[in-house]
Amino acid sequence: MDARIYAEMAALEDRHWWFAARRKILDKLISTLPLPADAQILEAGCGTGGNLTMLAHHGRVYGMEANTQALELAAAKGVGACAAGRLPAPIPFVGQTFDLIALLDVMEHLDEDAAALRALRARLKQGGWLLITVPAYPFLWSRHDELHHHKRRYVARDLRAVIEAAGLRVHYLSYFNTWLFPLVAAARLARVGDGHSGDLALPNKFANALLTKIFASERLLLGRVALPFGVSLLALAHNPE
Repeated sequence: MDARIYAEMAALEDRHWWFAARRKILDKLISTLPLPADAQILEAGCGTGGNLTMLAHHGRVYGMEANTQALELAAAKGVGACAAGRLPAPIPFVGQTFDLIALLDVMEHLDEDAAALRALRARLKQGGWLLITVPAYPFLWSRHDELHHHKRRYVARDLRAVIEAAGLRVHYLSYFNTWLFPLVAAARLARVGDGHSGDLALPNKFANALLTKIFASERLLLGRVALPFGVSLLALAHNPE
């Protein structure tokens, strides 16, 4: 992504409804996993570090990031260990294996998504978990995807296929950001938000709080039932024993 977008993400990710609600959803979902008390957690593609504090609620956190500017912003948060790395290689923290690897809106940036998952599987402990989120539906492609240097958007069957091709077993797969799908889809199709930052603009305080509450409420269902459509996809996969 452009340097400007990394700076904007760092400024907004603690407050913007999309980031805040997604963290609540992922925090709840991770809490259902049978992780050990001293779980070793890697966020592969940690960006500017907005998820590191949430992930640290569940174990010892390591962050990996390819972009130098983003890595500096993530490391400045002082949460866990952060190091330069790239998918499918090189992955830092050599010799370390993980109970959970989070790959949050990263796969869509990669030329080799299948190779990346195979490389991450090699760093998962047996029985370890991989948590993935990606943007959904090619028809929602917009200026936002172009500005963020996305290579693709996924549908459920394609995400499942690439996970299973890496030798991982899909435990749970669902669309999410479902309640707001009509609003987001209409905006994307009408090309609203096609400015220099895509969808990163922060709405007013009331709207931001309302959107956060609506989106975050999906955590009450996710992990228990699969939602049939949404702006994004979420998958939990595990490394077979």
